Amino acid sequence: MLEDIIERATEAADDFVERPAFRRITSVTVPKLFGATWEYRDPSSGNWRTRMNKLLGVLSANGIGLLVTIDEVDPSLDELIDFAAAFQYFVREQRDVALFMAGLPAHVSALLSDKSASFLRRAAQHSLGRIADHDVRDAFQETVEDAGRLDDEALDIAVAAADGFAYMMQLVGFRAWASMGDAKAMTAAHARRGAVLARQDFINGVVKKTCQELSDGDMAFLEAMLADEGRPSLVADIAERMGKSANYARVYRTRLLEQGVIDVPRRGYVTFEMPLLREYLSGDET
Repeated sequence: MLEDIIERATEAADDFVERPAFRRITSVTVPKLFGATWEYRDPSSGNWRTRMNKLLGVLSANGIGLLVTIDEVDPSLDELIDFAAAFQYFVREQRDVALFMAGLPAHVSALLSDKSASFLRRAAQHSLGRIADHDVRDAFQETVEDAGRLDDEALDIAVAAADGFAYMMQLVGFRAWASMGDAKAMTAAHARRGAVLARQDFINGVVKKTCQELSDGDMAFLEAMLADEGRPSLVADIAERMGKSANYARVYRTRLLEQGVIDVPRRGYVTFEMPLLREYLSGDET
């Protein structure tokens, strides 16, 4: 990851950054056949932070800053922690740098909990949340109609299946489009097939893995919410069902909120935020 950042940054600033030669000729012999001796050199010198400082210095001299974007934040990646620690020094040294990262709430929360990346807690944070149905509808319609037709029933099915969740929206669109085959228009049958496959993808790829990463206390809290059958759950009721105190339940409420698994519709209540999680825990995911 670190090498990719410096290589991509150098490539983007190719007009301003002089790349050192990878080899140079050291001697030439002229016997019956021409011969030459080459010396291969490592173009990099110093550790990653030192090399980045040199690059940032060159960019600064040309009035250029550097924006680093990182998607799919993974707190288990040691290089990400190393990068965050080094980036802190760039900020302290008033380098012209900016950082934009995106990831699942649970992964972002875990990253912010790491002591080496603690300075990131001061960064501006924005939760995407659910996308309004009218925006989902516009996105589906514009995308599909660029290459074909989309009837209203198919659009209604796709919007309902996406449920305002960005990744689910991608899955539904991909699966429904693939279901069209050679058809000239997306019908309700295509959208319905896409929704079923997207649902399976989401449960296997997101819901199950999320549950595997949760603690026993987290799972007990979520299972205690099932009795309300999708209605907002009173935290006091959840604590009673768990056989624990209200303070104990609030600890897990906070943990699950930080991980984007539940939401707070109003004071004292929680609801499932992750699509299909309630259905999966209830055994109604099919």
